[in-house]
Amino acid sequence: MKLKHNINPVLLQFINFIILVYSIVTYIPWYILSGSRQAIAKAKQVKAKPVNNKPGGAYRSVNSLHCLASVLYPGCDTLDKVFKYAKTKFKDKKLLGTREILKEEDEIQPSGKVFKKVILGKYTWLSYEDVYIKAVNFGNGLAVLGQQPKTNIAIFCETRAEWMIAAQACFMCNYQLVTLYATLGGPAIVHGLNETEVTTIITSKELMQTKLKEIVSQVPLLRHIITVDGKPTTWSEFPKGVIVHTMASVQAMGAKADTGNKQQARPVPSDIAVIMYTSGSTGVPKGVMISHCNIIAGITGMAERIPNLGEKDIYIGYLPLAHVLELSAELVCLSHGCRIGYSSPQTLADQSSKIKKGSKGDVTTLKPTLMAAVPEIMDRIYKNVMNKVNEMTTFQRNLFILAYNYKMEQISKGYTTPLCDSLIFRKVRMLLGGKIRILLCGGAPLSAATQRFMNICFCCPVGQGYGLTESAGAGTITEVWDYTTGRVGAPLVCCEIKLMNWEEGGYYNTDKPYPRGEILIGGQNVTVGYYKNEVRTKKDFTVDENGQRWLHTGDIGEFHQDGCLKIIDRKKDLVKLQAGEYVSLGKVEAALKNLPLVDNICVYASSFHSYVIGFVVPNQKELAELARKKGFKGTWEEICSSPEVEKEVLKVLAEAAMAANLEKFEIPVKIRLSPDPWTPETGLVTDAFKLKRKELTAYYQMDIDRMYG
Repeated sequence: MKLKHNINPVLLQFINFIILVYSIVTYIPWYILSGSRQAIAKAKQVKAKPVNNKPGGAYRSVNSLHCLASVLYPGCDTLDKVFKYAKTKFKDKKLLGTREILKEEDEIQPSGKVFKKVILGKYTWLSYEDVYIKAVNFGNGLAVLGQQPKTNIAIFCETRAEWMIAAQACFMCNYQLVTLYATLGGPAIVHGLNETEVTTIITSKELMQTKLKEIVSQVPLLRHIITVDGKPTTWSEFPKGVIVHTMASVQAMGAKADTGNKQQARPVPSDIAVIMYTSGSTGVPKGVMISHCNIIAGITGMAERIPNLGEKDIYIGYLPLAHVLELSAELVCLSHGCRIGYSSPQTLADQSSKIKKGSKGDVTTLKPTLMAAVPEIMDRIYKNVMNKVNEMTTFQRNLFILAYNYKMEQISKGYTTPLCDSLIFRKVRMLLGGKIRILLCGGAPLSAATQRFMNICFCCPVGQGYGLTESAGAGTITEVWDYTTGRVGAPLVCCEIKLMNWEEGGYYNTDKPYPRGEILIGGQNVTVGYYKNEVRTKKDFTVDENGQRWLHTGDIGEFHQDGCLKIIDRKKDLVKLQAGEYVSLGKVEAALKNLPLVDNICVYASSFHSYVIGFVVPNQKELAELARKKGFKGTWEEICSSPEVEKEVLKVLAEAAMAANLEKFEIPVKIRLSPDPWTPETGLVTDAFKLKRKELTAYYQMDIDRMYG
């Protein structure tokens, strides 16, 4: 993963000699003054152990071998108690921050398109006490509107302070919060709202106008729409019986409400806090029921992996709060006295799409110390920085590459490079505000090259996490002093993980040198199940003889000798692309397999990439005719190897995919035409001619590398 330079070999030897002398001279003071030697020792320690010597025994963190952690603070076993504890402890400290919009402008592009640009001011802050009062008033106001404890209420809104205030109000009053992604399509929104039978939805003016307006007539039980950002325009086209309120007016109702004689129904740990809708293979989202104790156990485990978490930390919130990663991260920060400054992908950095040229993005203004990201964002940063490196002068580029390769060697040994950090990587680090001390990556696998790049250029640990909505986001997180790549760390202190044999895939928990199998997560963070979907709940969740609840993830992992987990495969054919979209490989294959041109097809997708590829066994007669029409001559092998023919086949596949209503991201972008059929004798299909994905992947590995090149 080292970068390549073009330095004269003699000069390079001299530079390497200088670096060697520098390393020797600085090693002794570094060893005496730095705490890194303790970090090196910690990195080499065993991080998790099996609880018994039986094959398939569960692994636990060495910090929770005898008892799994389940609560952050004694007695705080529900989310309302956690917030009350934090409010009492950090009363006047800043909690939620939002930038004011100073100016909005329409900027006409050379293409004629109009982009909206904003100039933003400083962050204005609400204290813990402010947020608590607003949440109490909002919860009481919802009660005035008729909301009852243990009934569902939906939030369909962008990530912002009002989202968290509304959530805390629901946690306090024991309303079950139904979360829906702001990017969901109309049918998915309708499905979630109708399945949960909500009468009230919390949203923004923009989403009400762009999404809800079109589908509100399809939600017959809806009675109240609450906008978080001011008074909306009167909507005459809304069905009769639907009333639009502002969040401020509901809070005003709550402030005036007489709650003195009313006994509020506070939640208990087993009560449902959130019904979180997540993507499914059929395109219809499924609701995961997450209890108060599930979330608290999950954030307890996550918080333990972040050293020195506290009042000095600032977290930047910009990922969707309807996603378990962002919700968990913000609840961890809220419970530890951290500040949360809100942002969006369009205003995050100085170069972001909505930031007017010359004005500051959110990271530059906020200077966060903690940040969560998905691989796609990190990959984008990586590509942008490397493009700028390639535009440098030869001297500057070689200097950067030398520093990069030197630091790579040093951090692989556990050493720090303060001189390189301050002289070479300072400008890169400033892209994220200059103060980041921990970057957490989740949602999809992060490539080793990008992880190492972020380590080096942003001068901070990059923690990879593994968890699912069904495990309240908790599973594993790498420790800050673990600079290895490609692994997701040891089990969190709130859960245990075991590997179950998957015979069809050839993975066994007795494999050497590393036990392998399907990942099962157990612990109090494992959720209640799927809303109104008992069949799927029984399939994905089991309870053992000790009463421990286990989630069958469908992912294949292996445990290394230090107790860290590595994800190596997927049992299911549902693959999450780099940007977070789910692709059902079987669904795509089913849509394309019946084409006259296709004898067989295997679709492939990687979580490290943003598009789908495929291997096609073409029908010889149909492909020969297509080649003839396009004027291409040659042998059968030459026709199948022709890039021009591949392009023509891709057009046919794309047309069929669109006719089958496949999403754009589900349509293969590149293909490999196979001149040879797949038969049981080749080992690529079963006797029933079902695809053997593992064998096909191995067989076409060179083609996969080429198509993702």
